[in-house]
Amino acid sequence: MEFDVVIVGAGPAGLSTACRLMQLAQTQEQELMVCVVEKGSEVGAHILSGAVFETRALDELFPDWKDKGAPLNTAVTQDDIYWLNNEQKGIKIPGFLSPKTMHNEGNYIASMGNMCRWLADQAEQLGVEIFPGFAASEVFYNQDGSVGGVITGDMGLDENDEPKDSFMPGMELKARYTVFAEGCRGHLGKQLIKNFNLDKGKSPQHYGIGFKEIWDIEPAKHQEGLVVHTAGWPLNDATGGSYLYHSENNQVFVGLIVDLNYSNPHLSPFDEFQRLKHHPIFKQYLEGGKRVSYGARAIAKGGFNSLPKMTFPGGLLVGCDAGTLNFSKIKGNHTAMKSGLIAAETLMEVLSDSKTPESQDLAVFTEKFKHSWLYDELFNSRNFGPVLHKLGTIMGGAYNTVDQNWLNGRLPFNFIDNVEDHHDMKLTGETNKIDYPKPDGVLSFDKLSSVYLSNTNHEEGQPCHLKLKDKSIPLTINFTKFNEPSQRYCPAGVYEIVKNEAGEKRFQINSQNCIHCKTCDIKDPSQNITWVVPEGGGGPNYPNM
Repeated sequence: MEFDVVIVGAGPAGLSTACRLMQLAQTQEQELMVCVVEKGSEVGAHILSGAVFETRALDELFPDWKDKGAPLNTAVTQDDIYWLNNEQKGIKIPGFLSPKTMHNEGNYIASMGNMCRWLADQAEQLGVEIFPGFAASEVFYNQDGSVGGVITGDMGLDENDEPKDSFMPGMELKARYTVFAEGCRGHLGKQLIKNFNLDKGKSPQHYGIGFKEIWDIEPAKHQEGLVVHTAGWPLNDATGGSYLYHSENNQVFVGLIVDLNYSNPHLSPFDEFQRLKHHPIFKQYLEGGKRVSYGARAIAKGGFNSLPKMTFPGGLLVGCDAGTLNFSKIKGNHTAMKSGLIAAETLMEVLSDSKTPESQDLAVFTEKFKHSWLYDELFNSRNFGPVLHKLGTIMGGAYNTVDQNWLNGRLPFNFIDNVEDHHDMKLTGETNKIDYPKPDGVLSFDKLSSVYLSNTNHEEGQPCHLKLKDKSIPLTINFTKFNEPSQRYCPAGVYEIVKNEAGEKRFQINSQNCIHCKTCDIKDPSQNITWVVPEGGGGPNYPNM
């Protein structure tokens, strides 16, 4: 199948690209064939975000979004920020002592899954074709080396890559231009960055793992519009922070972000999150409530210093596939959408010019990006993450407050963090073990019951989508040196060391549990695990995340 533009990923960036393209095409009375492929079973199935949403890019895309029924119903009414000293105590931080980027006046507490469903409706009304349940598994290259589209994955293969009765081959989706909007640590985006050397001269990308649960809480405890952020405990061996957002319908969104540059192999981000909920600041709202959803997803937080070149012959990287999240705001949806708007405006220019060769690098995108508020926002917060890595949460937080509130991020020097996150892992003998309390089944839970709430499913018997470069490394290196940390950094119980009756150890991959967070692809100390797309439609099915 041939299109003018193929977009990989129906997230905020990809759908914003599609909508703006068709808006411009209608204005210029030009016919375009635009398609969006989405690996989730439906649009929104794989979307997970906090989220406090800033409408700046949406205001540009659909100024009448309120009249069109965008699912933004809960305006932020109050910001509370705490420093947690320990499992019982916390100090509320005055607003003037926190970075202004953490203030959320004018923003909305939202489900980005539902927001993407709404954006998909707008895109289809504009004439975009959206194909959920189809995973883009390969980049299609033209003979001159430029990108010419994507190839969707075969369906109906058994675990040995042999066709079953239900076999359906993948399709070539050819395009004049291809936009990759897969989200953080995109499978194809990762390949494109390497193939075209897009990260030359840049700091390596840095990541966190973000957890989220949705709770129904007692109406008397609900304060619609309240936003709570914390730093400090329980992350004694890592940096990061937590959140609790009071949404509509007596629901709260609660979560924890753990930076993946932590060094202690005994650390379990999932268990850090579970014990967080026992702190009085969280317990006061959650006690007596019911957990209704769970998920986790990696977050690209390197910011401006880690931003790769976003253009290559035949296509573009946008949104979190490139790393446009503004970590100083803990927000990436509005920035992802803006990158999509810039991509659409760029593509419309070259598609309207028949003299533009389709194999050329879209340099006009870079110029438009540099003259946008997106560039200014990312540049002004470029030191936020590296400072926290180098100075720690307290000193780094103090620096960032001065930098953002008084100087607007315009100090004429950069803090640089050029150490990849997986390099920070220390040996087990150099670190302290962490004794995590058992879950009580009331506020804290185990991994398997949590995965159940994510509605995760993969067609049984398909090839494992978690590829090991060397099958011996988990036991010979990762287990002996680091007690195989995948057993702890994976938030879904995918990786296990199991023993048989003779006491022999075996590394087991429970790929059926995978919630597509990509943490294993990032944090494995031997860089031995590669996450590739499973059959389309597999993975989590988040209803309102």
